[in-house]
Amino acid sequence: MSDPGTEPGKQTSKAHAVLEQAGGVSGLIYSSLPVAAFVPVSSMFGLTAAIYAALGVAAAILVWRLVRRETMQPAISGFIGVGICALIAYATGESKGYFLWGIWMSLLWASVFALSVLIRRPLVGYAWAWVNGSDRDWRDVRRAVRAFDIATLFWVLVFASRFVVQQHLYDADQTGWLGVARIAMGWPLTAVAALVTYLAIRVAQRAIRARAQGDETPSTTTEHGDMAQPDAH
Repeated sequence: MSDPGTEPGKQTSKAHAVLEQAGGVSGLIYSSLPVAAFVPVSSMFGLTAAIYAALGVAAAILVWRLVRRETMQPAISGFIGVGICALIAYATGESKGYFLWGIWMSLLWASVFALSVLIRRPLVGYAWAWVNGSDRDWRDVRRAVRAFDIATLFWVLVFASRFVVQQHLYDADQTGWLGVARIAMGWPLTAVAALVTYLAIRVAQRAIRARAQGDETPSTTTEHGDMAQPDAH
C-alpha cells in the first residue's frame, strides 16, 4: 500500500493545481456575479435585457481572467453554463427558467454522491486517491471509508438542500429569492463542505497510516526475532 505520508509537498502542489483548475476561491465568487446581474435587470427591464446582462458579465469575467493570465477553463465553463441557463430562460419565456439548469444539476449530483455511498464507493475517497496519487487500498481501511462516507454524505446534503429550497422557490415563482438562494447556497456552502472534506481526509490519512504501520509491525518483529534466535549449533 502506498504510504500516505510520503511526498507531502507534491500532494499539496497537486491539490492546489486541482483547486486552480476548478477556478479557486475567486472562481466560486465569480460564479455568483452573472446571477447578481440577472435578477435585478430582469425585474427592472425584462427577460431579454437580463439575459444580455448575465452573458455580458460572464464574458467580462472571461476577458478579466484572460488579461490576468489566470486559468481559463473555469471561466470558459462558467460562460457556457451561463449560456445554457440563458437559453433555458429564453426557451421557457420566464426569468425563473434561468435557474432550472442549476436546480436539476443539484439533484443529479446529490443522487450520484448518495449512490456512491450506498455502493460503498464514496466519491470523496476516490477524489482524494486521485489527488494523492494513491491506490485503492484505502477501501480496506474501515475508518477511512467511514470518514470518506461522512464527507460524501455532507456533499449530498449540500446538493439536496439546494435542490429542495430552489425547487420550492421556482414552483412559487419567487425569481428574486431564487437569485438570493443561488448565491447564498453557492460558494458559502461549498466552503463549508470543503472544510468538512478536509477534516475527513485528515482522519482517513491517520487511519491509513496507522494501518500501514500495523502491517509493518509483524514483519519487523519477525525479522528481529529471527536475528535474536541463538545459533542452534
